Amino acid sequence: MMKLRVQLQCKNLHEYLRELSPELLDRLYNHPATCLAVYRELPSLAKNYVMRMLFVDQALPQAAVALWVIKDRHKDHHECVSVLAGLRLWHNQQLQGGLQGYILNPVFKENLRTALLGGGKAWADEGTTLGPDRHARDLESLDRYAMERWEVILQFMVGSPSAVSQDLAQLLVQAGLMKSEAGEAPYITSAGFQFLLLDTASQLWYFTLQYLKSAQSRGLDLVEILSFLFQLSFSTLGRDYSVEGMSESLLTFLQHLREFGLVFQRKVGQLSLFPVLMLTLLQIALVALFSEMLYRFPNVVVAQLTRESVQQAIANGITAQQIIHFLRTRVHPVLLSQNPVLPPTITDQIRLWELERDRLQFTEGVLYNQFLSQADFEVLRDRAQGLGCLMWQDVAHRVMVVTHQGHSEVKRFWKRQRSQT
Repeated sequence: MMKLRVQLQCKNLHEYLRELSPELLDRLYNHPATCLAVYRELPSLAKNYVMRMLFVDQALPQAAVALWVIKDRHKDHHECVSVLAGLRLWHNQQLQGGLQGYILNPVFKENLRTALLGGGKAWADEGTTLGPDRHARDLESLDRYAMERWEVILQFMVGSPSAVSQDLAQLLVQAGLMKSEAGEAPYITSAGFQFLLLDTASQLWYFTLQYLKSAQSRGLDLVEILSFLFQLSFSTLGRDYSVEGMSESLLTFLQHLREFGLVFQRKVGQLSLFPVLMLTLLQIALVALFSEMLYRFPNVVVAQLTRESVQQAIANGITAQQIIHFLRTRVHPVLLSQNPVLPPTITDQIRLWELERDRLQFTEGVLYNQFLSQADFEVLRDRAQGLGCLMWQDVAHRVMVVTHQGHSEVKRFWKRQRSQT
Protein backbone atom coordinates (compact mmCIF):
# COMPACT_ATOMS: atom_id res chain seq x y z
CA MET A 1 0.00 0.00 0.00
CA MET A 2 1.32 3.41 -0.92
CA LYS A 3 1.85 5.66 2.08
CA LEU A 4 0.96 9.32 2.29
CA ARG A 5 3.96 11.55 2.88
CA VAL A 6 2.80 13.75 5.75
CA GLN A 7 4.14 17.26 5.34
CA LEU A 8 2.76 18.62 8.60
CA GLN A 9 5.60 18.83 11.08
CA CYS A 10 4.34 17.72 14.52
CA LYS A 11 7.42 18.34 16.63
CA ASN A 12 7.63 16.89 20.10
CA LEU A 13 8.08 19.10 23.16
CA HIS A 14 11.87 19.00 23.16
CA GLU A 15 12.16 19.77 19.45
CA TYR A 16 9.94 22.79 19.97
CA LEU A 17 11.80 24.05 23.05
CA ARG A 18 15.21 23.68 21.38
CA GLU A 19 14.10 26.19 18.74
CA LEU A 20 13.50 28.87 21.38
CA SER A 21 16.13 31.47 22.16
CA PRO A 22 18.40 30.91 25.19
CA GLU A 23 16.80 33.92 26.90
CA LEU A 24 13.30 32.41 26.61
CA LEU A 25 14.49 29.01 27.84
CA ASP A 26 16.19 30.51 30.89
CA ARG A 27 12.99 32.40 31.74
CA LEU A 28 10.93 29.22 31.36
CA TYR A 29 12.99 27.36 33.95
CA ASN A 30 12.00 29.88 36.61
CA HIS A 31 8.90 27.78 37.41
CA PRO A 32 9.01 24.28 38.98
CA ALA A 33 6.12 23.00 36.81
CA THR A 34 8.10 23.78 33.65
CA CYS A 35 11.21 22.03 34.96
CA LEU A 36 9.24 18.93 35.98
CA ALA A 37 7.42 18.81 32.61
CA VAL A 38 10.70 19.06 30.69
CA TYR A 39 12.34 16.44 32.92
CA ARG A 40 9.36 14.11 32.47
CA GLU A 41 9.85 14.07 28.67
CA LEU A 42 13.61 13.40 28.75
CA PRO A 43 15.01 10.06 27.51
CA SER A 44 15.50 7.62 30.38
CA LEU A 45 19.30 7.88 30.22
CA ALA A 46 19.15 11.69 30.31
CA LYS A 47 16.86 11.48 33.35
CA ASN A 48 19.50 9.31 35.01
CA TYR A 49 22.18 11.94 34.32
CA VAL A 50 20.04 14.72 35.77
CA MET A 51 19.27 12.73 38.92
CA ARG A 52 22.94 11.96 39.49
CA MET A 53 23.85 15.63 39.25
CA LEU A 54 20.80 17.14 40.97
CA PHE A 55 22.50 17.42 44.37
CA VAL A 56 26.05 17.96 43.12
CA ASP A 57 27.13 21.59 43.32
CA GLN A 58 30.35 21.41 41.32
CA ALA A 59 30.98 20.52 37.68
CA LEU A 60 31.77 16.89 36.86
CA PRO A 61 34.47 15.98 34.28
CA GLN A 62 33.03 15.02 30.94
CA ALA A 63 35.21 11.90 30.86
CA ALA A 64 33.75 10.79 34.20
CA VAL A 65 30.19 11.26 32.97
CA ALA A 66 30.98 9.22 29.87
CA LEU A 67 31.93 6.31 32.15
CA TRP A 68 28.34 6.13 33.45
CA VAL A 69 27.41 4.06 30.39
CA ILE A 70 28.89 0.89 28.94
CA LYS A 71 30.84 1.10 25.69
CA ASP A 72 28.10 -0.19 23.37
CA ARG A 73 25.75 2.59 24.60
CA HIS A 74 28.02 5.49 23.73
CA LYS A 75 25.65 6.46 20.92
CA ASP A 76 22.88 6.92 23.51
CA HIS A 77 25.32 8.92 25.64
CA HIS A 78 26.08 11.36 22.81
CA GLU A 79 22.35 11.77 22.09
CA CYS A 80 21.71 12.62 25.76
CA VAL A 81 24.56 15.12 25.77
CA SER A 82 23.02 16.78 22.72
CA VAL A 83 19.52 16.89 24.27
CA LEU A 84 20.67 18.27 27.62
CA ALA A 85 22.86 20.90 25.97
CA GLY A 86 20.20 21.88 23.43
CA LEU A 87 17.66 22.43 26.19
CA ARG A 88 20.24 24.32 28.27
CA LEU A 89 19.72 21.87 31.15
CA TRP A 90 23.48 21.71 31.64
CA HIS A 91 26.43 23.82 30.61
CA ASN A 92 30.07 23.19 29.79
CA GLN A 93 32.53 24.46 32.35
CA GLN A 94 36.31 24.45 32.31
CA LEU A 95 37.93 22.61 35.23
CA GLN A 96 41.39 22.80 36.68
CA GLY A 97 44.08 21.33 34.47
CA GLY A 98 42.24 22.38 31.30
CA LEU A 99 39.61 19.62 31.57
CA GLN A 100 36.02 20.19 30.47
CA GLY A 101 33.09 19.43 32.73
CA TYR A 102 29.28 19.48 32.90
CA ILE A 103 27.20 21.36 35.47
CA LEU A 104 23.42 21.56 35.69
CA ASN A 105 21.72 24.84 34.89
CA PRO A 106 21.43 26.31 38.43
CA VAL A 107 17.92 27.73 37.89
CA PHE A 108 16.66 24.45 36.44
CA LYS A 109 18.33 22.47 39.24
CA GLU A 110 16.81 24.58 42.01
CA ASN A 111 13.28 24.49 40.60
CA LEU A 112 13.40 20.77 39.77
CA ARG A 113 14.41 20.13 43.37
CA THR A 114 11.41 22.16 44.50
CA ALA A 115 9.10 20.22 42.17
CA LEU A 116 10.37 16.83 43.37
CA LEU A 117 10.77 17.56 47.07
CA GLY A 118 8.00 20.08 47.66
CA GLY A 119 8.08 23.68 48.77
CA GLY A 120 7.69 26.94 46.94
CA LYS A 121 4.42 28.58 45.96
CA ALA A 122 1.36 26.53 45.00
CA TRP A 123 1.12 26.03 41.22
CA ALA A 124 -2.63 26.52 41.12
CA ASP A 125 -5.24 27.73 43.53
CA GLU A 126 -7.67 24.92 44.25
CA GLY A 127 -9.34 27.39 46.59
CA THR A 128 -12.16 26.09 48.67
CA THR A 129 -13.52 29.65 48.68
CA LEU A 130 -15.10 29.00 45.31
CA GLY A 131 -17.91 27.12 47.00
CA PRO A 132 -20.10 24.30 45.68
CA ASP A 133 -21.66 24.50 42.24
CA ARG A 134 -25.15 23.11 41.78
CA HIS A 135 -24.53 22.92 38.02
CA ALA A 136 -21.12 21.27 38.21
CA ARG A 137 -20.41 18.90 35.34
CA ASP A 138 -19.25 15.33 35.75
CA LEU A 139 -16.39 13.88 33.71
CA GLU A 140 -18.72 12.36 31.12
CA SER A 141 -20.39 15.69 30.36
CA LEU A 142 -17.01 17.40 30.21
CA ASP A 143 -15.88 14.84 27.65
CA ARG A 144 -18.98 15.54 25.55
CA TYR A 145 -18.29 19.26 25.78
CA ALA A 146 -14.72 18.72 24.59
CA MET A 147 -15.91 16.66 21.64
CA GLU A 148 -18.48 19.28 20.66
CA ARG A 149 -16.02 22.18 20.82
CA TRP A 150 -13.36 20.41 18.75
CA GLU A 151 -15.93 19.24 16.20
CA VAL A 152 -17.02 22.85 15.67
CA ILE A 153 -13.48 23.67 14.52
CA LEU A 154 -13.26 20.64 12.22
CA GLN A 155 -16.69 21.37 10.76
CA PHE A 156 -15.65 24.95 10.06
CA MET A 157 -12.57 23.70 8.20
CA VAL A 158 -14.64 21.55 5.83
CA GLY A 159 -16.99 24.42 5.02
CA SER A 160 -19.91 23.72 7.33
CA PRO A 161 -21.59 26.76 8.89
CA SER A 162 -19.97 26.76 12.32
CA ALA A 163 -19.57 29.64 14.74
CA VAL A 164 -15.89 30.27 15.46
CA SER A 165 -14.24 33.45 16.62
CA GLN A 166 -12.30 35.68 14.26
CA ASP A 167 -9.13 34.92 16.24
CA LEU A 168 -9.55 31.21 15.63
CA ALA A 169 -10.33 31.67 11.92
CA GLN A 170 -7.23 33.86 11.57
CA LEU A 171 -5.10 31.25 13.36
CA LEU A 172 -6.29 28.55 10.95
CA VAL A 173 -5.23 30.77 8.04
CA GLN A 174 -1.85 31.63 9.63
CA ALA A 175 -1.20 27.94 10.22
CA GLY A 176 -1.76 27.25 6.50
CA LEU A 177 -4.72 24.96 7.24
CA MET A 178 -7.16 27.32 5.51
CA LYS A 179 -6.84 30.05 2.90
CA SER A 180 -8.67 33.34 2.80
CA GLU A 181 -9.06 35.68 -0.15
CA ALA A 182 -10.53 39.15 -0.15
CA GLY A 183 -14.28 39.10 0.27
CA GLU A 184 -14.49 35.30 0.51
CA ALA A 185 -14.92 32.91 3.42
CA PRO A 186 -11.83 30.83 4.34
CA TYR A 187 -11.56 27.44 2.65
CA ILE A 188 -9.46 24.37 3.40
CA THR A 189 -5.97 23.90 1.94
CA SER A 190 -3.95 20.79 1.12
CA ALA A 191 -2.24 21.05 4.51
CA GLY A 192 -5.65 21.40 6.15
CA PHE A 193 -6.83 18.21 4.48
CA GLN A 194 -3.76 16.41 5.83
CA PHE A 195 -4.49 17.89 9.24
CA LEU A 196 -7.96 16.30 9.23
CA LEU A 197 -6.41 12.89 8.53
CA LEU A 198 -4.33 13.06 11.73
CA ASP A 199 -5.52 11.55 15.00
CA THR A 200 -7.00 13.99 17.50
CA ALA A 201 -3.95 14.06 19.78
CA SER A 202 -1.70 15.01 16.83
CA GLN A 203 -4.24 17.60 15.67
CA LEU A 204 -4.28 19.25 19.08
CA TRP A 205 -0.50 19.24 19.41
CA TYR A 206 0.04 20.66 15.92
CA PHE A 207 -2.62 23.30 16.51
CA THR A 208 -1.05 24.24 19.86
CA LEU A 209 2.36 24.62 18.22
CA GLN A 210 0.92 26.94 15.60
CA TYR A 211 -0.76 28.98 18.33
CA LEU A 212 2.51 29.29 20.26
CA LYS A 213 4.39 30.20 17.09
CA SER A 214 2.18 33.25 16.54
CA ALA A 215 1.64 34.16 20.21
CA GLN A 216 4.27 36.88 20.41
CA SER A 217 3.09 38.51 17.17
CA ARG A 218 -0.35 38.83 18.79
CA GLY A 219 1.04 40.57 21.85
CA LEU A 220 1.00 37.55 24.20
CA ASP A 221 3.83 36.60 26.56
CA LEU A 222 5.13 33.23 25.26
CA VAL A 223 6.91 32.31 28.50
CA GLU A 224 3.81 33.07 30.56
CA ILE A 225 1.64 30.98 28.23
CA LEU A 226 4.03 28.02 28.24
CA SER A 227 4.36 28.09 32.03
CA PHE A 228 0.57 28.10 32.33
CA LEU A 229 0.28 25.12 29.95
CA PHE A 230 2.80 23.15 32.01
CA GLN A 231 0.85 23.95 35.18
CA LEU A 232 -2.33 22.70 33.51
CA SER A 233 -0.63 19.41 32.67
CA PHE A 234 -0.27 18.70 36.39
CA SER A 235 -3.78 19.79 37.36
CA THR A 236 -6.55 17.42 38.45
CA LEU A 237 -9.16 16.42 35.89
CA GLY A 238 -12.52 18.06 36.52
CA ARG A 239 -11.44 20.12 39.55
CA ASP A 240 -12.21 23.83 39.71
CA TYR A 241 -9.37 26.35 39.84
CA SER A 242 -9.56 30.06 40.43
CA VAL A 243 -8.39 32.47 37.76
CA GLU A 244 -8.14 35.35 40.20
CA GLY A 245 -4.98 37.40 39.72
CA MET A 246 -4.31 36.20 36.16
CA SER A 247 -2.87 38.73 33.73
CA GLU A 248 -4.84 39.96 30.71
CA SER A 249 -2.55 37.91 28.48
CA LEU A 250 -3.38 34.69 30.35
CA LEU A 251 -7.09 35.47 30.44
CA THR A 252 -7.07 35.90 26.65
CA PHE A 253 -5.20 32.62 26.29
CA LEU A 254 -7.70 30.96 28.62
CA GLN A 255 -10.61 32.03 26.40
CA HIS A 256 -8.83 30.55 23.39
CA LEU A 257 -8.30 27.27 25.25
CA ARG A 258 -12.01 27.25 26.05
CA GLU A 259 -12.84 27.64 22.36
CA PHE A 260 -10.46 24.78 21.48
CA GLY A 261 -12.33 22.60 23.99
CA LEU A 262 -9.37 22.21 26.37
CA VAL A 263 -10.90 23.93 29.39
CA PHE A 264 -14.41 24.51 30.64
CA GLN A 265 -15.28 27.73 32.45
CA ARG A 266 -18.45 27.33 34.50
CA LYS A 267 -18.62 30.97 35.52
CA VAL A 268 -16.48 34.08 35.73
CA GLY A 269 -13.42 33.50 37.88
CA GLN A 270 -13.53 29.70 37.72
CA LEU A 271 -12.64 26.93 35.30
CA SER A 272 -12.52 23.15 35.05
CA LEU A 273 -9.74 21.25 33.30
CA PHE A 274 -10.10 18.08 31.29
CA PRO A 275 -8.55 16.23 28.34
CA VAL A 276 -10.08 15.86 24.88
CA LEU A 277 -11.08 12.35 23.82
CA MET A 278 -10.60 10.75 20.41
CA LEU A 279 -13.04 12.13 17.82
CA THR A 280 -14.16 10.94 14.39
CA LEU A 281 -12.66 12.87 11.42
CA LEU A 282 -16.07 13.94 10.05
CA GLN A 283 -16.01 11.34 7.27
CA ILE A 284 -19.05 12.59 5.39
CA ALA A 285 -17.83 16.18 5.23
CA LEU A 286 -14.40 15.01 4.12
CA VAL A 287 -15.82 12.88 1.31
CA ALA A 288 -17.88 15.86 0.15
CA LEU A 289 -14.66 17.82 -0.40
CA PHE A 290 -13.77 15.74 -3.47
CA SER A 291 -17.01 14.07 -4.58
CA GLU A 292 -20.62 14.80 -5.44
CA MET A 293 -23.04 13.73 -2.70
CA LEU A 294 -25.99 11.86 -4.28
CA TYR A 295 -27.91 10.35 -1.36
CA ARG A 296 -27.60 10.55 2.40
CA PHE A 297 -29.39 8.16 4.77
CA PRO A 298 -28.98 7.60 8.52
CA ASN A 299 -26.26 4.96 8.05
CA VAL A 300 -25.41 5.10 4.33
CA VAL A 301 -24.01 7.84 2.11
CA VAL A 302 -23.77 7.55 -1.68
CA ALA A 303 -21.20 9.81 -3.35
CA GLN A 304 -19.83 9.94 -6.87
CA LEU A 305 -16.29 10.80 -7.92
CA THR A 306 -16.45 12.97 -11.01
CA ARG A 307 -13.95 14.89 -13.09
CA GLU A 308 -15.43 18.18 -11.89
CA SER A 309 -15.49 17.24 -8.18
CA VAL A 310 -11.92 15.94 -8.17
CA GLN A 311 -10.55 18.88 -10.11
CA GLN A 312 -12.38 21.30 -7.81
CA ALA A 313 -10.71 19.62 -4.83
CA ILE A 314 -7.33 19.85 -6.59
CA ALA A 315 -7.97 23.54 -7.27
CA ASN A 316 -8.45 23.96 -3.51
CA GLY A 317 -5.05 22.41 -2.80
CA ILE A 318 -6.00 18.76 -2.19
CA THR A 319 -3.78 16.37 -4.17
CA ALA A 320 -4.79 13.20 -5.98
CA GLN A 321 -2.51 11.19 -3.70
CA GLN A 322 -4.30 12.55 -0.62
CA ILE A 323 -7.69 11.53 -2.04
CA ILE A 324 -6.41 8.04 -2.88
CA HIS A 325 -4.85 7.66 0.57
CA PHE A 326 -8.11 8.72 2.22
CA LEU A 327 -10.11 6.16 0.23
CA ARG A 328 -7.60 3.33 0.84
CA THR A 329 -7.49 3.84 4.60
CA ARG A 330 -11.28 4.00 4.98
CA VAL A 331 -12.58 1.20 2.78
CA HIS A 332 -14.96 -1.43 4.14
CA PRO A 333 -13.13 -4.20 6.06
CA VAL A 334 -14.26 -6.75 3.44
CA LEU A 335 -12.26 -4.88 0.77
CA LEU A 336 -9.05 -5.01 2.82
CA SER A 337 -8.51 -8.60 1.69
CA GLN A 338 -8.29 -7.45 -1.93
CA ASN A 339 -4.98 -6.64 -3.57
CA PRO A 340 -4.96 -3.84 -4.51
CA VAL A 341 -7.52 -2.45 -2.09
CA LEU A 342 -8.80 0.09 -4.65
CA PRO A 343 -9.25 -0.89 -8.30
CA PRO A 344 -6.43 0.56 -10.46
CA THR A 345 -9.02 2.11 -12.78
CA ILE A 346 -10.17 4.38 -9.93
CA THR A 347 -6.74 5.43 -8.72
CA ASP A 348 -5.44 5.93 -12.26
CA GLN A 349 -8.45 8.05 -13.23
CA ILE A 350 -8.01 10.31 -10.18
CA ARG A 351 -4.35 10.85 -11.10
CA LEU A 352 -5.28 11.52 -14.75
CA TRP A 353 -7.80 14.18 -13.69
CA GLU A 354 -5.04 15.81 -11.68
CA LEU A 355 -2.67 15.70 -14.67
CA GLU A 356 -5.33 17.25 -16.90
CA ARG A 357 -5.48 20.29 -14.69
CA ASP A 358 -1.70 20.49 -14.34
CA ARG A 359 -1.14 20.67 -18.11
CA LEU A 360 -1.63 24.44 -18.02
CA GLN A 361 0.37 26.80 -15.87
CA PHE A 362 -0.91 30.31 -15.27
CA THR A 363 1.51 33.20 -14.96
CA GLU A 364 0.50 36.80 -14.46
CA GLY A 365 1.64 39.17 -17.21
CA VAL A 366 0.93 42.44 -19.06
CA LEU A 367 -0.25 42.55 -22.70
CA TYR A 368 1.26 45.07 -25.17
CA ASN A 369 -0.53 45.55 -28.53
CA GLN A 370 -1.75 48.19 -31.02
CA PHE A 371 1.76 49.24 -32.09
CA LEU A 372 1.75 51.85 -34.86
CA SER A 373 4.68 50.28 -36.69
CA GLN A 374 6.71 47.10 -36.84
CA ALA A 375 9.78 49.06 -35.82
CA ASP A 376 8.13 50.24 -32.59
CA PHE A 377 7.13 46.68 -31.80
CA GLU A 378 10.64 45.31 -32.38
CA VAL A 379 12.33 48.04 -30.32
CA LEU A 380 10.14 47.38 -27.30
CA ARG A 381 10.32 43.62 -27.75
CA ASP A 382 14.13 43.70 -27.87
CA ARG A 383 14.19 45.80 -24.71
CA ALA A 384 11.92 43.32 -22.92
CA GLN A 385 14.13 40.46 -24.06
CA GLY A 386 17.20 42.26 -22.79
CA LEU A 387 15.56 42.68 -19.38
CA GLY A 388 14.59 39.00 -19.34
CA CYS A 389 10.90 39.73 -18.87
CA LEU A 390 9.46 38.82 -22.31
CA MET A 391 6.99 35.96 -21.84
CA TRP A 392 5.41 35.64 -25.31
CA GLN A 393 5.31 37.39 -28.69
CA ASP A 394 3.35 37.29 -31.92
CA VAL A 395 5.40 39.17 -34.52
CA ALA A 396 2.78 38.98 -37.25
CA HIS A 397 0.13 40.68 -35.13
CA ARG A 398 2.55 42.93 -33.16
CA VAL A 399 1.51 41.53 -29.78
CA MET A 400 3.68 40.61 -26.82
CA VAL A 401 3.35 39.80 -23.10
CA VAL A 402 5.87 40.79 -20.41
CA THR A 403 6.04 39.71 -16.80
CA HIS A 404 4.24 41.72 -14.17
CA GLN A 405 7.55 42.43 -12.44
CA GLY A 406 9.18 43.77 -15.61
CA HIS A 407 6.22 45.85 -16.74
CA SER A 408 7.24 49.06 -14.94
CA GLU A 409 10.75 49.09 -16.46
CA VAL A 410 9.44 48.34 -19.96
CA LYS A 411 6.84 51.08 -19.57
CA ARG A 412 9.48 53.63 -18.49
CA PHE A 413 11.65 52.68 -21.46
CA TRP A 414 8.73 53.13 -23.86
CA LYS A 415 7.94 56.57 -22.48
CA ARG A 416 11.56 57.67 -22.93
CA GLN A 417 11.57 56.23 -26.45
CA ARG A 418 8.40 58.09 -27.43
CA SER A 419 9.68 61.39 -26.02
CA GLN A 420 12.78 61.17 -28.22
CA THR A 421 10.83 60.71 -31.44
